[in-house]
Amino acid sequence: MEVQSIAVLGSTGSVGTRCLEVVRQHAGRMRIAGLSAHRSSRLLARQAREFRPDWAVLSGSVSDGRAEDFEGTELLRGLEAAETRIRRGDVDVVVSAIVGAAGLGPTLAAVDAGKRTAIANKESLVMAGPLITRRAAETGARLLPIDSEHSAVFQALQAGRRQDVRRIVLTASGGPFRGWTSQQMASVTPDMALQHPVWEMGRRITIDSATMMNKALEIIEARWLFDVSADQIAVVVHPESWVHSFVEYTDGSVIAQMSPPDMRLPIQYALTFPERHECPCPDTDWQQPMTLQFEPPDPVAFPALQLGFEAAERGGTCGAVLNAADEIAVARFLEGEIRFDQIAPLCKDVLHHHDYEAHPTLETLLNLDAWARKEARNWTS
Repeated sequence: MEVQSIAVLGSTGSVGTRCLEVVRQHAGRMRIAGLSAHRSSRLLARQAREFRPDWAVLSGSVSDGRAEDFEGTELLRGLEAAETRIRRGDVDVVVSAIVGAAGLGPTLAAVDAGKRTAIANKESLVMAGPLITRRAAETGARLLPIDSEHSAVFQALQAGRRQDVRRIVLTASGGPFRGWTSQQMASVTPDMALQHPVWEMGRRITIDSATMMNKALEIIEARWLFDVSADQIAVVVHPESWVHSFVEYTDGSVIAQMSPPDMRLPIQYALTFPERHECPCPDTDWQQPMTLQFEPPDPVAFPALQLGFEAAERGGTCGAVLNAADEIAVARFLEGEIRFDQIAPLCKDVLHHHDYEAHPTLETLLNLDAWARKEARNWTS
């Protein structure tokens, strides 16, 4: 049996650490070739000592980490070093789990090298979906989603032909404020917004879940990942988070992927596709009674959703601008500079005032990313 060599970019984050749990479970099938982190040098060193990768990359301060702490693993600096290493032939699979726009460069490098690319960094496809998917088609790179919703869609798509897909339905937990009115949202504090009822995630994605901006970005990601139009994507609130998404076919059949909410399952599927193996996540107890609830999202209380549909429909530069504005808006909310209910209006204003291009270059996207961040920092209601 051939052992897969895997590079995990963002290995110290929530997705990265769970990815290593999967690799630990399948040591005979997988090995870690490379790891990367931003500033979590101590955790990265511990991971390197356990998994013995060929290289590890720190992209933050050069003062972080000491080479002697990595015991035989080559310690490199800067994301450019990671991009160089993942282009080599000794890496089979690249897990793109870096948080934020910083993950775009390494994702493009993996795709450019024709690697199987497991994407948890949704910002890559939100910012540059057409560029990434077009390049993947040219190089033969296989894009496999790690987000639970997109993994569910990908799995459900195995049941039929793409031309027979009527629509994709992404499920959303509704976050901690499901059922709240727009007036109530003004009183939300960072501590309240960081208490997700189901998933344990990083700070930005937890806030995005509370505003439903995460679902807006997932709409854009699905648009490019599955080559569907914006009007073929829908969102439904499903608080149990057990049905991870649906695909509806033209004959009315609806295929869903269901499982307990555990990120290790979609991570493992991306690493082993098309095979399935025993997974470290919990099994479903079919002896327990279960009720599944579905309801439409409230567009007034969660205006971020409409921004996702708009950006998916217009394409071009919209995704990059929306993502950058949201990243800064979330940071400003966590720092107490703006209210929770101002996150979406900030993003809307920045989105609607940028110089739109339908077919941008990578340089244009990066320039607009910087512009949107500056505008978001200076925004006032």
